Amino acid sequence: MTDLPRLLAGTVAMRPYVFVFLLAYLFLAVSRMGWARTLVWTVVAYLLAFACEWSSIRNGFPFGLYRYFDHTSDRELWVAGVPFFDSLSFAFLSFVSFEAAVILRTPWVSWHAASDDAAARRSWLTIIYAGLLMTFLDIVIDPVTLQGDRWFLGKLYDYPSGGPHFGVTIENYVGWFVVSVLITTSFRLLDATALRAVSRRGAFAFPFKQVAPLGVYFGILAFNIAVAFWIGETTMGWAGVFIAFLIGWMFFQHAVSPARRLDGARA
Repeated sequence: MTDLPRLLAGTVAMRPYVFVFLLAYLFLAVSRMGWARTLVWTVVAYLLAFACEWSSIRNGFPFGLYRYFDHTSDRELWVAGVPFFDSLSFAFLSFVSFEAAVILRTPWVSWHAASDDAAARRSWLTIIYAGLLMTFLDIVIDPVTLQGDRWFLGKLYDYPSGGPHFGVTIENYVGWFVVSVLITTSFRLLDATALRAVSRRGAFAFPFKQVAPLGVYFGILAFNIAVAFWIGETTMGWAGVFIAFLIGWMFFQHAVSPARRLDGARA
């Protein structure tokens, strides 16, 4: 336990890009949900992601079989063979994906005006949308992180049997969808029961709050696409650009199409 503060500090120092996105997530989540719900989302996402990663490196479920290379556990926090930052990243990845899905499922008002998104937040279809959006994030992220020995991430993991998508298995992407659905569903159930009477203390407004999660979502895509080009993986980089363009076009069409504005309000 005496090493815990040192390892946590080392985790931040070694993975600053992760914690930039984590801080952005905390800002957005607290502004919308308050401190209590943000803490619950973070803990639920971490525990579910950790359990799934722990299971996958042992029996291949739900991400498919892969293995971590422990070269840094003396400098950053690992938990039972899983890097702490890796499981923690599911908190902000799942949150911005869910918020992006809510935007897509809510009647569009404007870039700066809040719309009534209560129905979208209660919809099971929004959870499915969030799962797909988070999976598309990983389709860009995972091939880049798999090449971690070629940039400052370091050699972190591999898939012993390889995979068809730049070395990544299809099972991994299915697993990401499943974990996203588990995280958002678990929080939704807790929010409707244990958190029902809990205030949203700490929530606040700021300009463009309605669409700010899209900035983080596309920021994550942009970071990984930039790394792909930086390490010379041109095909991988353009594949990421194509995915980002399709997702961006979908949101643009939602914003400008009156028909989609109406569709977003339906269950």
